[in-house]
Amino acid sequence: MKARRYLIYDVFTDTQLAGNPLAIVLDSDGLDDQRMQRIAGEFDLSETAFVLPPEDRLHTARVRIFTPRTELPFAGHPTVGTATALAEQAGKARGKGEGASLLVLEENVGPVRCAVSTGAGATFAEFDLPRLPKRIPFETPAEAVAAALGIPHHEIGFENHVIGAWSAGVPYVCVPVADLDVAGRVRLDERLWDEIVLQNPAVIGFPYVYCRETVNHDCSFHTRMFAPQDGIPEDPATGSAAAAFAGAILTHDEPVDGIHRYWLEQGIEMGRPSRIRLEIEAAAGGIEAARIGGAAVKLAEGTLFA
Repeated sequence: MKARRYLIYDVFTDTQLAGNPLAIVLDSDGLDDQRMQRIAGEFDLSETAFVLPPEDRLHTARVRIFTPRTELPFAGHPTVGTATALAEQAGKARGKGEGASLLVLEENVGPVRCAVSTGAGATFAEFDLPRLPKRIPFETPAEAVAAALGIPHHEIGFENHVIGAWSAGVPYVCVPVADLDVAGRVRLDERLWDEIVLQNPAVIGFPYVYCRETVNHDCSFHTRMFAPQDGIPEDPATGSAAAAFAGAILTHDEPVDGIHRYWLEQGIEMGRPSRIRLEIEAAAGGIEAARIGGAAVKLAEGTLFA
């Protein structure tokens, strides 16, 4: 059995044992789909990234992303974590500990362009959204969504924010709630949520709960995401949901033309605080481009015999 190197990174944080943990299996050439899925289940983290040779030699690597139960076309914290790991590995090979790198990762969603800055502290990586958020029809009444989340329906919504669904590669139902207290009381009923998904065949998505009130004064939104069907009861940080959420911000907050930066906090209720930077370039009432960024720190490394 071939020995393969693996790394564990904490992503969307500059502190070990916070943020969203990610397993990165290097030298993944030769692993088939079933083997990758079983390895991801063995790690049992929200996602595991497998690094393969790129199909285009001008790109950095081919990356496949698995939850404990399924493969994803795209995900934020594996993109940030894998770009960070590959940039740090390359810098180490060159004997350079600091600098900036541009990488292109081939994910199932398509090529993802990443910029990585390494220095004395935690490495920071950001990527261009491979797809801009697109709104998806969602017709379920707020009362049904509230029941699935275990909160009264009158606590859903604030200002002009209402429930809506968007996808930037992975679909999410964005659910605004009144404040931090309501967000903290959310408990997802998987059976009731499955019924909502069945009623909305265009949305095979998970709830992304958010409010304007935050714990950290420099953050714009407080968020939570639940995906038990993928083996993730709650996610500490979800870059693909932040990408979809850009559509909700555009729709409800109507930012003027220009570049807008939003820090999103997540994982606080889980004891794994995370910070995601969402950058939107607004133009003529739409989104011209958007980026997701965050810090990542290495926690562990080892050898996989599988």
